[in-house]
Amino acid sequence: MTELTDRVKQLFNDSIQTKNQAVELLAAPIAEAAELIVSRMMAGGKVLSCGNGGSAADAQHFSSEMLNRFERERPGLPAFALTTDSSTITSIANDYDYEEIFSKQVQALGQPGDLLLAISTSGESPNVNAAIETAHEREMYVVALSGKEGGRMATLLTEDDIEIRAPSQTTARIQEVHLLTIHCLCDLIDQQLLG
Repeated sequence: MTELTDRVKQLFNDSIQTKNQAVELLAAPIAEAAELIVSRMMAGGKVLSCGNGGSAADAQHFSSEMLNRFERERPGLPAFALTTDSSTITSIANDYDYEEIFSKQVQALGQPGDLLLAISTSGESPNVNAAIETAHEREMYVVALSGKEGGRMATLLTEDDIEIRAPSQTTARIQEVHLLTIHCLCDLIDQQLLG
């Protein structure tokens, strides 16, 4: 039992250490991303979010906090996760290619001035990267949550986009930073809208 307890303590300490490293690196881009998201929504735009696995859960988490509420009462905000419609995802994967499951949705639903929240712990997810390329074709903005070295995702971003890269090589630590980032974005969005 002591060995397992020590392991838990180590995992907590690793997470705390990663977040301590992240705060100095990411505070400014997170604040910038929150301002961009609010500006897009105030201009009549919406946020489309995507990712795979745990990043899909993060995409859904963000959209649910926007559509419903975060910690304060407010009207719902226009945010949609592209990860939730199993019929759409499986038909695109079956008829075309799994790499297109998000980009085809961005093509159909994205409008100029909208924003894509693209989440990939490695930056190497082909379907997320294809969504970024399509978002740019649709004249959308991109906020990218990544980790490790940023992967191919980092090379796709333009000067109008924002990258929030967790300073870790470990998927679990990156996801923990991504979840905190999402909560920060939600809080800052509410702060801007509600004071």
